[in-house]
Amino acid sequence: MTTYLIIGIIATTLICFLLSPRVQTTDGFFKGFSDSGAAPNLWTLILSQVTTWIFARSLMTAAILGFYYGIAGALAYAAYYISFFTGGKIIDHLRFKHGKGNIQSFMLEQFGSAGNHCYNSVIILRLLSEVFSNLLVIGLIFGLSGSLESNLAMVAIASITFIYSMFGGLRASLRTDVFQAILVIFAIAMLLALMLFHPEFSFKAAITSSPDITSPGWVLLAVAFLQVWSYPLHDPVMMDRGFLADRDTTKKSFNYAALISIVCILIFAMLGVFAGLLKMGDENMIATLTRLFGETCMLIFNMALIISALSTLDSTFSSASKLVAVDMGIVKPTPANGRWVMLVFLIGGGLFLLLDSTDLYAAVAVSGTVSMFLAPVIFFSIWGNRQIKTWPLLVSFTVALLGGALYLLESSSYVDWMEPLFGYSHKYSKLLIICIGILFIGCAAFFIGQKRQLKIT
Repeated sequence: MTTYLIIGIIATTLICFLLSPRVQTTDGFFKGFSDSGAAPNLWTLILSQVTTWIFARSLMTAAILGFYYGIAGALAYAAYYISFFTGGKIIDHLRFKHGKGNIQSFMLEQFGSAGNHCYNSVIILRLLSEVFSNLLVIGLIFGLSGSLESNLAMVAIASITFIYSMFGGLRASLRTDVFQAILVIFAIAMLLALMLFHPEFSFKAAITSSPDITSPGWVLLAVAFLQVWSYPLHDPVMMDRGFLADRDTTKKSFNYAALISIVCILIFAMLGVFAGLLKMGDENMIATLTRLFGETCMLIFNMALIISALSTLDSTFSSASKLVAVDMGIVKPTPANGRWVMLVFLIGGGLFLLLDSTDLYAAVAVSGTVSMFLAPVIFFSIWGNRQIKTWPLLVSFTVALLGGALYLLESSSYVDWMEPLFGYSHKYSKLLIICIGILFIGCAAFFIGQKRQLKIT
């Protein structure tokens, strides 16, 4: 199977190289515009949004959550894709109510440089984690963590993606996203057909696979409903695509991408649910799926993961270059500088692999938890159009940062402070408590810290 997988990777990456234009203009590299200055069309944006959010980590995490927690785990991860709806509304208000061309300008105007620095620090962490987590999935496909095969696979995929991303920036990312999205959707459709026609598949068993209301999967669903308000705002890949086209095209792209992504993620998660119902003994998910479907199905499964990783990595590199060169203004916004920024983020994300972590959901949980400092920004400032002092944002940011750190320590068993206080031992129950606390404290601080609105008579 490895031979066919390598052949598939070579064919896919060759097409990505052919699709990637050699961009020399600033608008082409950082905004994805064509040589004539045209913005991306509707289906380019839709498919780009879909494939950059259905990334390797997401597919694998969705399947794993379904495997361990049944339908509740599947729904919990699919719920994160409601972020497209909240993200579309955030973008619409920023662009057409507040007249902003990026999020940084809004944060600077509302909260000064302190607020802007808080936001950018979370975005940088998010981008680095995307490089790390998607490379980690690639490594796990080809071998055990730390093995020669695993390391070589990660280096090869990272290098290939970096090279074609470097050629064309965001325009290259958008063009390859369309091709990659079609391949991923086709692969997921094939996996769905194989599952539905499997003699042991039972739809009733799948949808009733989480009968216990206290299951960690249902708890995680509650966490997702708390995090989807702020989650899109801390994802620069999604947000960048909201500033490219006209208002109507942008709205449609977010709505259609939401529907397609939710369906695709649920299908992939159902593979995990199916495997969880039929596992034998201590069998892991991959071993169970291989036994049930055979090598051919697993080839499709792994190709879907690899293609998704390619798509997410090139989008991460283009967003990183735009963040540093355009939004933060650290370097002059030229394609040459953008390419150097890509290299820095490639190396930085690769260094995270030295942490030797294989918990794919941990990156989602930590970044999603830290991003919750933005929830009151959305509720009070972006949607509510209220003027807020700077200190509530700093309170919200500090509490969210501490909450993310606490979850990481608790889930890694470095500390056990929460169970004696609240009586819950599972890490997702602890995460739910942390998220409720962050949201409550942040919103309370913003409510208290509202500036008086002067009445003009």
